[in-house]
Amino acid sequence: LQKITMADRFDCDNCKESLYGRKYIQSDDSPYCIPCYDSLFSNTCDECKELIGHDARELFYEDRHYHEHCFRCFRCDRSLADEPFTSQDDALLCNDCYCNEFSSKCVACDKVVMPGTRKLEYAGSTWHEGCFLCHSCEQPIGSKSFIPDKDEHYCVSCYEDKFAPRCTRCKKTLAKGGVTYRDEPWHKECFVCTSCKTQLAGQHFTSRDESPYCLKCFGSLYAKKCEACSKPITG
Repeated sequence: LQKITMADRFDCDNCKESLYGRKYIQSDDSPYCIPCYDSLFSNTCDECKELIGHDARELFYEDRHYHEHCFRCFRCDRSLADEPFTSQDDALLCNDCYCNEFSSKCVACDKVVMPGTRKLEYAGSTWHEGCFLCHSCEQPIGSKSFIPDKDEHYCVSCYEDKFAPRCTRCKKTLAKGGVTYRDEPWHKECFVCTSCKTQLAGQHFTSRDESPYCLKCFGSLYAKKCEACSKPITG
């Protein structure tokens, strides 16, 4: 019989048991039997508190280690190994559970507004960006200005077309400013002397047959003239 010497021994570096005929793992040039390797080098699962063996799939998240089968949604117990997820107060949640519990719903389509999607919030309500539509033209308002009217929202152009007063002369909307004459709205540039077309906003003027005139035109057209100098008598 061949004598086995110390130089011929092949033992686990930790328990010193022979590794002949057994599976082993080499680490830092030292051989270890499987039980010793797992006890020395394996991480502990944050969920079940047991060692994650060398042959198990290990998942790592925020300095915590998990068995694959322990990495699950806190609410529905669904595996998160290959699913998108988030963390809420150190609890792991799949996207569906997170959205149902923490995300708002779009008031237009009644679907969850997923985290990270573009949305619009106004008066305590939330919309998907594509669901926030002008009540008139039904086009997405997006990041453009809008005007609320009761429970409806309008883009600026539609609101002006629908609600803004229209100039008595040109019939176009008055977005801002303007003047009122005989309870009718006018653009400042449209409110002119009937004769010379000079703008009358901020000027003294008079009228005849409901038509406005600057004082100069009114005097030359309608005022009595002095018999001596032929100039209009305006005073």
